[in-house]
Amino acid sequence: MTSKAFCVHGHFYQPPREDPLTGEIPLEPGAAPYSNWNERIYDHCYRPNAELGVFQQISFNIGPTLIEWMDQYQKVTLESVIRQDHHNFEKYGVGNAMAQAYHHTILPLASRLDKETQVKWGIADFEFRYGHKPAGMWLPETAVDIETLEILAENGISFTVLAPWQAQISNLDTSQPYRVPLPGGSSVVVFFYHQELSNQVSFDPGATVNADRFLTEMILPKLTFATRRLDQPQFLLIASDGELYGHHQPFRDKFLAFLTDGAADSKPIQVSFPALWLRDHPARQSIAIRENTSWSCHHGILRWMGICPCTPHAEWKIPLRTALDQVAEVVDEQYLRVVGPLIPDPWQLRHQYIHVRHGEISTPDLIQSLAGKRLDEDTIARISILLEAQYERQRMFTSCGWYFDDFDRIEPRNNVAYAAQAVRLTYQATGVDLTPRVLPWLSPIKSWRSGLRADVVYSHFLDRARKN
Repeated sequence: MTSKAFCVHGHFYQPPREDPLTGEIPLEPGAAPYSNWNERIYDHCYRPNAELGVFQQISFNIGPTLIEWMDQYQKVTLESVIRQDHHNFEKYGVGNAMAQAYHHTILPLASRLDKETQVKWGIADFEFRYGHKPAGMWLPETAVDIETLEILAENGISFTVLAPWQAQISNLDTSQPYRVPLPGGSSVVVFFYHQELSNQVSFDPGATVNADRFLTEMILPKLTFATRRLDQPQFLLIASDGELYGHHQPFRDKFLAFLTDGAADSKPIQVSFPALWLRDHPARQSIAIRENTSWSCHHGILRWMGICPCTPHAEWKIPLRTALDQVAEVVDEQYLRVVGPLIPDPWQLRHQYIHVRHGEISTPDLIQSLAGKRLDEDTIARISILLEAQYERQRMFTSCGWYFDDFDRIEPRNNVAYAAQAVRLTYQATGVDLTPRVLPWLSPIKSWRSGLRADVVYSHFLDRARKN
């Protein structure tokens, strides 16, 4: 009998909302009656889906910044999610959870070193949480270029998921996985999700009222026409934001639970997930990707770097991208000036700093392990502060800061606050005040609605920090 399967992938993610001074999420009135949006979405989506056993049936990734919050505030639910992945890992030898690049950075816009840090931190976070290596990695906004895929391959990632328009060919058969050849002879497998089915799930609430009907009338007919070879194994992937199921669309957590555990009974189709499908059906075809593309913007990656038709009034995005790139450069200069003469590989130190964040090793022990010689306490303290600055300097590139149409939102304001914290910590460690250089870079960035400027946001954060 022909092997036919489908899978739903849920991309579960929330941007970091924590104030970098307090480490706490401020009160968010829009989330009332909950104290913040994380709590509200948790109660609508993450908790009920975990209770329904959905995380055992679907493919999913949970962003590290969201997992960190769940670990602190909703540990029981997080443990349930992890157990559901473990069930599959123990049964099949592969899990259904995927890793994610750590800070939801748009990787094609990042330097190679930043790509490496984001990928390595994402893998390390996955291993720390789930207890096994990830086979796949979700790329933030599925934004991709060849260099990013090279780094995935170098770090042992086998596959990722992309939108069908990110393939170089038209008339793509999305029922098949494809191997993307890379320079140097390596490769990464790509699963392209089914556009029509994913759009129906994401944007047509009427389509997801009845799971039986969705499977019979929408999924099964797509398998019939997906490929010319009816004897060929077929795997259809439906991808959407995980928050859709219960938060954006009420009761869709129950739809998802039955669709993936019950609706396929007695039907000529099974429920699977990418790592399991790839184990039994290796990719046999090669394909080229369209670089600098994403799933949420048909203008490539323009939404996160410039003026995009998806977001009118986006004149502020170019100077924000430029300013934070410049902040990264000067923060890195000070990091290398201090750390370079003391640590043979300063970037390896940054890559491994995630283990400090997890509490697996102390900062002094990590520094000493890579120094190759004994360092005094004052030197270790300075390097420790610079590593904190590097964390904030990574965090300031969170993609959500550029996603919407206006600067005067919490996401871009937070990115500027993280930049200010990186500069403040750099000053504490080195005595070099970068603020006079940074403020002119930020001053052209202004909200078209309120007139709020980024240099004002930056200065306000530093004023708060001085008073604490």
